[in-house]
Amino acid sequence: MPTMRALQLLADREVAVARRDVPAPPGPGEVQLRIRVVGLNHIDVWGFRGMAFAKREFPLVVGAEAAGEVVAVGKGVTGLAPGDPVVPYAALVCGACKPCRSGRENLCDNPAGVRGFHIDGFAQELTNHPARLVVKIPPGVSLHDAATVPVAYATVEHMLFDNARLEPGEWLLVQAGGSGIGSIAICIAKSIGCTVIATVGSTAKAAKAKALGADHVINYREDRFEGVVRKLTGKQGVDVVFEHTGADTWAGSLFSLQRGGRLVTCGATSGPSGSINLMQLFQQQYRIIGSFGAPLAALSRALDRIASGVRPVIDTVYPLEDFRAGLARLEARDVFGKLLVEL
Repeated sequence: MPTMRALQLLADREVAVARRDVPAPPGPGEVQLRIRVVGLNHIDVWGFRGMAFAKREFPLVVGAEAAGEVVAVGKGVTGLAPGDPVVPYAALVCGACKPCRSGRENLCDNPAGVRGFHIDGFAQELTNHPARLVVKIPPGVSLHDAATVPVAYATVEHMLFDNARLEPGEWLLVQAGGSGIGSIAICIAKSIGCTVIATVGSTAKAAKAKALGADHVINYREDRFEGVVRKLTGKQGVDVVFEHTGADTWAGSLFSLQRGGRLVTCGATSGPSGSINLMQLFQQQYRIIGSFGAPLAALSRALDRIASGVRPVIDTVYPLEDFRAGLARLEARDVFGKLLVEL
């Protein structure tokens, strides 16, 4: 039987390129995809550490974010054909519950797991996937750019617009502006005319964030970012904080908000626990919004935004065999933008 390459997690922190059988032809309602590019994210780091993913069996094919092409369609599939470039949605949502029916698939009541964490992911040359969970890539968008969409770019799209309701002309503080999602947030916010303050952890990243369009860049290792933000805004604070680092920046992020400001958060890479002054919360009328993943519609909007010219920042593209080098750089935060892996 023919075989293909796949990147498998054999045990916590043990990853290897292996050979496995190619999948059977797609079943009813499925498409078979040839995966070309996989995106790396901090959730991959958590997965390899064995964090919060107890219900999984080894070996497990990794990869929750990818782009590729349709190679075959199953019975009943319409709107997709062999050769179509697509991105798959990693969460196997039910499509029938109230959140799914209302276009909020990331709140699905009955998910069957997330590919790359609970069940085999996309870091394999061929895979079958539900056709209803595939989004076509518009003309002019490369597979490399599209591979940043399902987890990173769509997460930012959902955070800034579905949740924080960012508007042109507002002030936005982007924490960890050199990260994959932080760099995307800078690009999107500048494209609609916002004033962007970004925090970074090095002089080199500060220069890159400035070149990307950030109006003000703060090296948080040298300055207390919240004090600089208050000064830059005439002690008013920003309209929106784009937060995803967690414990280390939580209190400062809240202090950086103006009255009635919105803080939207999707991560806790520096730790999951933070405290809050409840009097400050209600007196300043803050709005704190949790955001996890993105609905399918956000993937389509993200792809259209890239097609309009708001491209993601890609730091490095690795061959499949060098996957662990990219993972090590994510753990060390030695990255500006997205890391990708080619199959």
